[in-house]
Formats: sequence, C-alpha cells, structure tokens
Amino acid sequence: MSMEFLYAIINFLILAAIVLLLFRKSIISLFRDRRKRINEELDRAEAIESYTPILPTGEARADHSADELAEPKLLAMRASSEERMQQIAKKGEAARLEMRREMLSELHNQTVKRMIEHAAGLLTAEPMISRIRDLEAEMIDRILASVQLTPGDISYLKAHDVLYVTLTSTYALPDELVKRVEAHTDRMLAEVNGKTSFWVRQNPELLGGLILRIGDTVYDCSVAEQLYQLERRSEKDLISGYEDADDLINELKENIESTQNRINIYQLGRVLTVSDGICWMDGLADIMYGEVVEFVRGERGMVLDIQPERIGCVIFGKYQHIESGSRVRRIGRIASVPVGNALLGRVVDSLGHAIDGNGRIRTSEKRPIECRAPAILDRSAVCEPLHTGVKAIDALVPIGKGQRELIIGDRQTGKTALAIDTIINQKGKDVICIYVAIGQKDTAVADIRSKLEKYGAMEYTTIVCASASASASLQYMAPFAGTAMGEYFMYAGRDVLIIYDDLSKHAVAYRELSLLLHRPSGREAYPGDVFYLHSRLLERSAKLSAELGGGSMTALPMIETLAGDISSYIPTNVISITDGQIFLDTELFHEGQRPAINVGLSVSRVGSAAQTKLMKQVSASLRMKLAQYRELSGFSQFGTDVDESTQRILDSGIRMMTVLKQGRYSPLPDWKQALLIYSVSEGFAEAVPVDALEEFEWKLYSFFEEHYPELRERLDSGEKFDDRLKRSINEALSIFIKESVWQSSGN
Repeated sequence: MSMEFLYAIINFLILAAIVLLLFRKSIISLFRDRRKRINEELDRAEAIESYTPILPTGEARADHSADELAEPKLLAMRASSEERMQQIAKKGEAARLEMRREMLSELHNQTVKRMIEHAAGLLTAEPMISRIRDLEAEMIDRILASVQLTPGDISYLKAHDVLYVTLTSTYALPDELVKRVEAHTDRMLAEVNGKTSFWVRQNPELLGGLILRIGDTVYDCSVAEQLYQLERRSEKDLISGYEDADDLINELKENIESTQNRINIYQLGRVLTVSDGICWMDGLADIMYGEVVEFVRGERGMVLDIQPERIGCVIFGKYQHIESGSRVRRIGRIASVPVGNALLGRVVDSLGHAIDGNGRIRTSEKRPIECRAPAILDRSAVCEPLHTGVKAIDALVPIGKGQRELIIGDRQTGKTALAIDTIINQKGKDVICIYVAIGQKDTAVADIRSKLEKYGAMEYTTIVCASASASASLQYMAPFAGTAMGEYFMYAGRDVLIIYDDLSKHAVAYRELSLLLHRPSGREAYPGDVFYLHSRLLERSAKLSAELGGGSMTALPMIETLAGDISSYIPTNVISITDGQIFLDTELFHEGQRPAINVGLSVSRVGSAAQTKLMKQVSASLRMKLAQYRELSGFSQFGTDVDESTQRILDSGIRMMTVLKQGRYSPLPDWKQALLIYSVSEGFAEAVPVDALEEFEWKLYSFFEEHYPELRERLDSGEKFDDRLKRSINEALSIFIKESVWQSSGN
C-alpha cells in the first residue's frame, strides 16, 4: 500500500464525514431555521421603529409602581434594547446581510470542526489503525530520503558537538525501524564530525503516522498534520453573506481535493516572551529576515529582527493566545500577498485578505511584499504624461508615468482629494490604481470606496486598508503589500498608479515597532533606517524599459506636515527621495483656493517631459506669470497706488488663480485645460468679471464642442500648437467672446 493510497483513504474519510454527518438536508434545514430567526428579529425592529411609547404624565405617573420608576438599570436596558433594534431597522438590507454573514461564519466553523472531529474518530478505529501501521516502514523510507542537515544544524554542531534527534510515533515502532533511523542519522552526523542524541517517543495525538525531528527541523508524516493543514485552509474561507448550503459544502470539498500528498517539512522554535504585538523567539536557526512564522493557535507573524541569541517577530493579528514556551513554526516563505486581476474592485487588508464582505479573493498568484527595485539599466526615461485631470497639476507640476511625486501639506488641506480625483481621471485609460490607506478611519476609507464606486473607478482600483484600529505591524506592511500588487501589473506591461495615504503614519508605525524591538532611536525617536524604509519602497516605482515590457508604476506618496513645516525629519527624507513635490498651502486653502497648490514650493523634476506638446506650449509661461503675481500681490498690500502695468499683472494673476480653482470629483481632459489656460493667459477673458469666470469656463467648453468639433478633436489629439492651429483657436475665441454676455454674479 503506497503513501498516496493512505492520503486517498484520509480524503475519502473526510468526504464521508461531510456526506454522512453533515448531509445536505440537515445543513439546509439549519439555514432555514436561522434565516427565519433573523427575519423575525428584523421584523420586530421595523415595528419598534414605527412605535412611539406613551409615557405617563401628571397623576397617571403616580399609578405606576415605585419599584418600576426606581429601577434605572431596567429602564436603561429597555432603552438600550429599543435603540439597538431601531439601529438594526434603519440599516435595512445591510443589517440583514451582516447577520446572515455572522450566521454563515458560525455554521462554517462548526461544520469544519465537526468534520475534523469525525474524521479523527474514524482514523483512530479499526481497520484504519492496522492499515496505517502497515505503512510505517514506507513512511520511514520517505522521511529518510528527505533528511538533510541545515546550515543551522551544522552551526549548532560546531558549538556543541551533539545534535538532538527525536522519533515520535502514534504507536510503538518495531525495533528494526527505530534502528534504521538511528543508524541513518548517525552516519549523516559522522560526516560532519558530529554525534547524535537519539530519543524515541509515543504521542497518540498524531492519530497515525510518525514525526522525525533533527535539531529544529521536523519531518512530519502524521495524519494530525494533514488534518491541521485542511482546517487552516478552511478557516481562511471568508464569508460574504450570499452563500447557501451548497456553496459551503462545495468549498469544503475543494479544500479536501487540494490537500497535498507530501511530507510536511518545517522548523520549530520556542516563544520566549510576548508583549505589545512583539514576540521574541529562540531556535529557528535558518530563518530569514521578513519570513513568516506560525504560532500554535494559527496566528502568524513576520521576522523583523535577528540577533545571535533570539529572533524578534511582529504579530499580525491578536496575540493574547500566544504564551511563553509555546511552539512556533516556520512557514517556509517570505511574507507575500495575493496578486492579479481578482483584486481589482476589492478592499483588502495588509495581508491581501478581503475585508469588503464580497467573499474570498480567488487567485493562486502571490508576490513577496519586499522585492528588489528595478536596476538603472532596466528603466527608461519618464516621458509619457499621467493626466490627473487637475488643472493646477497638469499645467504647473506635471506627473509622468513612472514618476514619484510627493503630495505634502497640513491635514485637511485636500491631499486625499487630489489623489481620488487622479484615480477617477484614469477611467478608460487602461491604468490600474491602488490606494493604500495607512492609519485612516474606517469611515473615511468607506467613504472613499463609495465615491470611487459612484464614479465608476472602483472597477480598476484596489484599496489596501490598514486602518487606525489595525496593529502597527499591519500599518507597516500596508504600503509594501500595495506595491507588490502594483508590481504584478507593472512587470506585465501595464501602467499602475499607487497612492500612499500617508507615509507620515507609516513612519510612526515603524518607529513604534522599532522601539518595541529595542532598536536604538535617532532624531525625533525614529530609527536610523527610516530613510531606507521609504527609499526602498519608493524606488520600486519606475518606468520599465521596452525589453521588460514597458510597464510603469507611478507613486503619489503623501506626507502630513505640522504648521506647514516641510523642513522636519520625515518630510525632508521623502522630498529627497521623490522626483518633486506638490505643496498644499493652508493659507491658500482657507482663502478658498482649491486645490491649494503653492506654485512657489511645488516642483516636478520631470517637468515638461511629462506633458503633451499642446500643454507644454500653452503653460510655458504660466508659472512665471503666477510667481510674478504672487510677488507683486505681496508688495501691493502695503500700498494704495500701483501703476497701470502692475495693476494689469495683478488682474491677470487673479483671473489665472481663479480659473485654476476646481471642485472635487470633476477632473478635466487635457484639451479643456489647455484651452482654458490659453484663453485666459492671452487676455480673451479680460472683460469677464472675476466672479463670472466659472460660467465662462463651462460655456467655453460647450461652445467648442457644439460649434468647433474639428478644433476640439485637434486639441484632444495633443498635436503641436503651431501658428495655423493658433489662428483657428484665436478666431473661435473672438467669436465666442463677441456672442457672450457676462454679468457679475454679485449683481
């Protein structure tokens, strides 16, 4: 009987457990009962919503018993219950879906647990015991064929000369098999001048099969390990709330069919201490930085510190169940996240798990969160514009595909608004968007998602959310996870836009982890490698060469400043890493200039290379004119009389600043921006009152779309703004001005 036949028997027994113990009719009946209970509770909630209790007043109040009126706890409980039911009723379908999701999750967990228990019972009874025992010799042969010394074992032998070897089985093994294992390990260690301390143990919890442990490495050929792996896969299945009984059973069958028929090889270590989401371990001599470990209750963590005597690990989820002295195992892979088209339109956490209630993300492709940035020779020059749809950015601080442009400013100055408008403007342009929310409120992320759905942008966007309630380790991982998801598309030849909102909170999370890991702190208590933290993250955004597919990833990191101080530690770090910055001024914001971009402090190091020929020519002198206006406006406020030429510059600057204002969720195509900027900068709007410029703008677009569609198409093509095109535009603008009558909105 082969090992494959053993696993086939195990799989058959588990399937039998599903079919016999949790057969379809009983699950459907359980679904029906729980659905009925949910509907009854929601019906009562709807009745309570329309019911207004009449409280006794005056003399009628005296008729009530003093005990009832003197029971504040009873009244508080009643009020709390009514309030809860009213909240459920107001939520309507959302509440029903949430309750159904909870019911399905509970039923799913119960099903998996009962399935595993029943399968374990069948495997520990005859005739299965005899069949499994007949395979012990074959198990020994397969394990010995896989055994090899690790670098950690060799290092331990150099220090201690003896390596511990433990053979554990469910039942007592024949002496012949034990001697075979002992002889094999003795020969293997003799080759490196080492000795063996050999131990033989029995453990009925293995349910069948055996385990060989050499040093930290475990070669597991037990039935309990197979059931454990099946249970772990089943627990990862996320419930959306729309499944039925058949979906649940099919999911379990799929997990069973995917059970791998192999020996599980892993390394074991020991937990030393746990506190504040940080775990210190020993053992695991061959572990690497960034590798994932798993604890006894299924919680996982990532190695962030390796010292001679201990290993520092951050824990992803809850750590209350992890105790000192408990076992921890290597997963055998670097921390990675799922990638692919299945993530588009979804909201995921830092581990790539769906948190939007739409079920599990089905993709088999993964990518490490830490990856080497493209080399210099693997990159090409940034020369293709990535239109944001924001007039002030596309004209003054253009962004190219593959560029890293910092958005910096105080809180509540419109940084996130710029990013969301940029995502919305990518609709129909074959650009994948990834929005990474670090330390944001859950309600804020939900609002961003609803806005993206409203404007049809969610279908090409993935939101990676590590909210303020998430642990520091998850906030630390979030931008790296989002970058890995974007790299998948970049190396496939696609264009990607990734937004980090924001890296200030990311630096704070990393500082917290570093302090808990007892790393020495530097300036502002940040660790010395915080610059390297953000540089290795942002360097992964690039425009790839044609030989590598020509894909690109454009990064828009955000930094929150305090009182406009861009010279503090983290802002100066990120400014030196990126290819320019867009500075949002608090004073401009409060003056009503939206977006509040400070032209003097904002810069793009790519410059006009990231603009179309049309926009490059139209906006060539715009920055200089605005800088001149800001300088003169600063001086003019101290005097009352200005000469005619200065007044003309001030009036032109006011008009230009006004037309650069733009509302949220209203990105503009490039030709509209160029047409508006040209018409104002060339003086065609001099007769238009400042407060009528908004009306001038949308009438201008409508006029060209209706009366000059050929000019509109030529502008939209981005062709060079030559003299012939310029004359045609001037003629059309002259006719537009003559036919239009402008009135100040103040009249």
